[in-house]
Amino acid sequence: MFAGNPVKDFAAARSWWEQLLGEVSFVPHDREAVWELAENRSVYLVEDPDRAGSAIATVFLDDFEGKLEEIRRRGLEPDEVETYGNGVRKAIFRDPEGNEIGFGGAPAG
Repeated sequence: MFAGNPVKDFAAARSWWEQLLGEVSFVPHDREAVWELAENRSVYLVEDPDRAGSAIATVFLDDFEGKLEEIRRRGLEPDEVETYGNGVRKAIFRDPEGNEIGFGGAPAG
């Protein structure tokens, strides 16, 4: 997975995404930043004003609660938290430009 999130204001967006995902893994150029979530699974931020705010991605996690706590320690709260009929959980975050990233987790217990 290499999921992109287009934004108008790269500097402001990068700050928000660092709160969400922590330290950037690498910076290919001055208008793109990449976070490696796991082997062969990355999320990137790119300055692309024409497509800004149009991304939607969900990442399924082994440790849903641990990831949410990590994000909360960096100062962000999910915009929504859902639990589906089968017990699967999802926390949705939206950056200031409207890009949406969700984190999913298996049923608790």
